[in-house]
Formats: sequence, C-alpha cells, structure tokens
Amino acid sequence: MSKFEFYPEFYRGKRVFVTGHTGFKGAWLCRILKNAGAIVTGYSTEPPTDPSLFALSDGATGMRSVIGDIRDFDRLYTVFKEAAPEVVLHLAAQPIVRESYRAPAYTYETNVMGTVNILECVRLTDTVRSFLNVTTDKVYENKEWEWGYRENEPLDGFDPYSNSKSCSELVTHSYKSSFFADGRTAISTARAGNVIGGGDFAADRIIPDCVRAAMKGEDIVVRNPYSTRPYQHVLEPLFAYLMIAARQYEDGAYAGYYNVGPDDADCFATGRLVDVFTSKWGEGLTWINRSDNGPHEANFLKLDCSKLKSTFGWQPTWDLSHAIEKVVEWTKVYAAGGDVAAVMDKQIAEFIGK
Repeated sequence: MSKFEFYPEFYRGKRVFVTGHTGFKGAWLCRILKNAGAIVTGYSTEPPTDPSLFALSDGATGMRSVIGDIRDFDRLYTVFKEAAPEVVLHLAAQPIVRESYRAPAYTYETNVMGTVNILECVRLTDTVRSFLNVTTDKVYENKEWEWGYRENEPLDGFDPYSNSKSCSELVTHSYKSSFFADGRTAISTARAGNVIGGGDFAADRIIPDCVRAAMKGEDIVVRNPYSTRPYQHVLEPLFAYLMIAARQYEDGAYAGYYNVGPDDADCFATGRLVDVFTSKWGEGLTWINRSDNGPHEANFLKLDCSKLKSTFGWQPTWDLSHAIEKVVEWTKVYAAGGDVAAVMDKQIAEFIGK
C-alpha cells in the first residue's frame, strides 16, 4: 500500500481550510492541495517575510486567500462559516524561538488563543470531519537525552515558543475530550521536526541563513554547530499531515497524536548540516563558528516516529542530503529569476514518484 495512495483522489473537490497559508509551510501545502484539485480557503496574516514564497509562487491564484489575524475570532469565524470546510489544517503560529523571547505575549496569544479560536470555529460548525493541529517537536520537556521522544512523553517546552505550542497541544486535547468525543470530528495533532526547503526566508533559521550568505558570496555564520536537530524536507511532514487528515476523515480511529520526523541518520548537528549545504552549493562556500550569546535553545532533540510508521506504514522519502539538493535547486532558480512555482510542482511530482 502506497503512503501516497490518498493523493490526489481524496482531496479532489474537498473543501479544505488552511490557517497560516501565507507562511513557508503554508505556501507549499496550498500548492499541493491546489494541484490535487481541492477547494482551498486560506486564513493568515500577511506573509511573514519579504520576499515570501507565497508571493513568489503566486500563491493566491486558484484559492480563496483571506488576510486576517488568527487572534480575531469574529473575523475568523465569518470566513470559516462561508468556507464550510470539511478538512481543517491549522498551521498559523508565531514559529521562531528567538522571536518568542522578544515578544512572549504575542507568541502566546497567537499560538494558544489562535488554537482556541480555530477549535471554536470547528465546534460551532457542523461541516468539519477532520481537524489537524500542527505543532512542533519542541513541545516535549527536553531532557537532552539521546533517544527520541515518544508521543506519551511529558509536554513542557522551555522557551515561550516551545511552551506555547505545548499549551496548544493541551488545548487540542481538552477540546477533543470535551466537545468531540461523539466522533463527529476527528481531531489530531502532528509534532514535526525542523523543516527545510526552497523559499524559506525566515530569520534565525540555519538553512535560510545559509541561503542568504551563499547568494551574497559571504561566509555562513553558525551560532551553535554542535546542536542536533531532526531535519527533513518540508514535503515530508506536509504529506504526512495530509495523510493523517485523510485517514482520520475516513476512520476516526486514526485520530491521535503523531510525531513526524526523519530517521535517526538525518538527525544532524548543525555544523554537519552546513557542511552538506556548502558541498551541494559549491562555489567555494565556507562557514564560520560564531556564537552571539543568544537566549537558551536546546542542544539535542530527536523524535521517535514509530507510531506514525506502524499506524500508516509511513517512511521518510528523501534523506537529508537529497533534501538539501532540492533546497539548492530551488534557490538557484530563484537567484536566476526563474519560475519558482514550476520548480515547486516539479519537486512535488518527484516526491510522490509521479
């Protein structure tokens, strides 16, 4: 049984509501859904970066794109009722650890009350059959141990971003037990590792930092080359999200809490990740180790994805080396003023083997 057998047949003609659609992951997700023939409504603030993948790929074409704040319940609910979605994918978030130290209240308002707001929309609407809240591998209480965290480990993120996503998980658990125990809507969360891919222009992320330095012909500055993270191409978790949402739509027994990460071999120290990037980019690109004495970030983090694998027969598709090749491919097309949307479509087709 292929892990992609649900795509595109399941999503063709389905009404899908995506929060955070103007972000990096949201732009890729909406591209996948539109290619599948879904009827997509996106709700998000303006793209968080300039340039943005959403704008570069003409993301608003072929969908209803609504600019709004997830904290504004009245606006969100109005758009939600009009869309009458069958599937809801909740990606809206303040996703940067360092930004959460600078703006903790905004981070909690967006990541916690934003989750409350979208779940209220689902509760008050009778069309939704499947809801997936996308959180992060950082929701776990990080004990800096060398084995992967499992879905039944304690949730207690350290920094405001990680902790707010732990709270988002708990909000989802409560709504699931309190309002959806009758099974009318299948509710799940997905805890993904660090994602990389073409079109990520965020600050304080290692691959965007590499890309910016490479395009300027400068050395890449690495803050902590020894921190280890579970890196994966952005298409890996996105197709996993779509798989979970589709399977639980068809059978509510699949609803639950899932880690989505790479195999152990692709849990890289940051310095090693940058080594691979520089080798794929070429042109004599190099990096330097320079700490900026920033706030606390975990040094070691890994996920155990046994549940996702055993439940759905899921396995990662691209190893990290191949994923970085795809980042470089996209970026060089972008740097040359080429058609980045066409590269996205090409990579999506390659990923699913079509």
